[in-house]
Amino acid sequence: MNLVLFGATGRVGGHILATALQDGHHVTALVRTMEKLVHHQNQWGNLRVLPGNVLDLADVQRAVKGADAVISTLGTDGGTTLSDGIPHLVRAMEQEGVKRIITVGTAGILQSRTSPELLRYQSSESKRKLTRAAEEHHKAYTLLAQTELDWTIVCPTYLPDGTLLGSYRVERDFLPVDGAEISVPDTAAFTYSLLSSGEYIRSRVGIAY
Repeated sequence: MNLVLFGATGRVGGHILATALQDGHHVTALVRTMEKLVHHQNQWGNLRVLPGNVLDLADVQRAVKGADAVISTLGTDGGTTLSDGIPHLVRAMEQEGVKRIITVGTAGILQSRTSPELLRYQSSESKRKLTRAAEEHHKAYTLLAQTELDWTIVCPTYLPDGTLLGSYRVERDFLPVDGAEISVPDTAAFTYSLLSSGEYIRSRVGIAY
């Protein structure tokens, strides 16, 4: 599979990158800092590292060309990177005829159980006082939902580094009841598993232990 990975130098993205390469996939990683992935490029001949930025449409188009699927683990970067970058991903994918995109969001954009008409970050269910990041992820979700792409947004709750347990709960549109945390490796493993699964197309998925 020809996979394009955005966010390959991040915590979740790094695990996905390593697994995809070990499984023999051809991975294109668009990164702002090339040095962070040089050791991977030397180790794996099927990794292509492109210098660039998701905020530059031409960079994104170059990365997506010839792809079978896209995974994005991009965060908000403390600003509008996510909501400004997702339209570039969508446009490039539509131009190239790429349908499948899996992104990593936040549990804040799942539906609230206490107020089902609201998202968790908008309700009393969320314990976070700052909502800026959730608002960015909400914009990204809205943008993807308006497309014809086969999107899935993995929505982890509190995300410590932790270890790979291989056992967790997932639920469409909601955070599993009493879910309090999920490790980075398990979040990455589930996200990666969706490449070979037809489940959760055009859905948000809550994940927690």
